[in-house]
Amino acid sequence: MVGGGKIIGILLTLIGIIAFVLTLIFLGLQVHTGETTITGAILGVIIVFIVLVAPLVTAGIYLVRRGEAERAEYARAQLERDLLNMVLTQGKISFSEAAIELNISRDEVEALVRSLVGKNLFSGAVNWEDGILYSEEARTLLQTGRCPNCGGKLEIAGKGIVKCPWCGAEIFVHRDGTTTAAATSASE
Repeated sequence: MVGGGKIIGILLTLIGIIAFVLTLIFLGLQVHTGETTITGAILGVIIVFIVLVAPLVTAGIYLVRRGEAERAEYARAQLERDLLNMVLTQGKISFSEAAIELNISRDEVEALVRSLVGKNLFSGAVNWEDGILYSEEARTLLQTGRCPNCGGKLEIAGKGIVKCPWCGAEIFVHRDGTTTAAATSASE
């Protein structure tokens, strides 16, 4: 469970606080009934605080913060996966389109792209000036720029398809970099 440490951290913190309050009540009653002295009660509170309360609360706060950080890391990783999937399925996507679809700013999309490139997770072409991402497969086809069916100049049609405007063939780009040409009839 993502961010599960946060729940455990809250529970540990609450247990530590409850233990401290119960210790104060217990030792306060001991002093009130004369079973212990104030000095003994203070010493008892200090020992319980050092041995039980401080470690529980410290561990609880750490786990709460770690759980929040884990949740943020997971959300960012999910955005990166979504962006990669968009590029792979569409072949080409602009930063602006990705920002709208992911519901983040264009600058955040650019940061995601830089992160993916830095992690060697994105293979393709990036036109930083125009803000366009090309999948590796689409980039390879664009480098040759020619239809495997008729040799005409290709255009990216989207959704993993490169379309030849000359013969109407649609070239389906596969993840392994291979292509499949499907020629359409001239009457369509």
